[in-house]
Amino acid sequence: MQSQAPTIEQYLSELPPERQAPMRELHALLVKKLPKGFEACMNYGMIGYVVPHRLYPAGYHCDPKLPLPFMALASQKQSINLYHMGLYADPAILAWFQTEHAKASSKKLDMGKSCIRYKKPEDMPLKLLGELAGKMSVKDWVARYEAGLKR
Repeated sequence: MQSQAPTIEQYLSELPPERQAPMRELHALLVKKLPKGFEACMNYGMIGYVVPHRLYPAGYHCDPKLPLPFMALASQKQSINLYHMGLYADPAILAWFQTEHAKASSKKLDMGKSCIRYKKPEDMPLKLLGELAGKMSVKDWVARYEAGLKR
């Protein structure tokens, strides 16, 4: 469900009470672990972690007025979802994450191409998700993104 909240703080404060603390904790961790250059903002009705226009003026090819998305965090009806575009773009990071997730969690990984879903907040392997956030620099992400556009 997309939020109409204009700020991250408002988005978090509008969540159901049982989701607020885990979402705040994961958001704070991602902000701390993301490499220099990524910025947090509201993007597509969820918390986005993007490459700002000052670093990548072309923006997102689907809508160049928007910054280039990299990660997103959303509280959906049935789960907390973390979207990481690098998982889709880099098979090595995907393989690493799948292997490490099996070690870090007793729960089966519920994942789409770039979406990781956790039905229960206590099932989120926070340390691993923090490591994942730090795996790709802005420069590396932009290079992967641009290579994908050329296909």
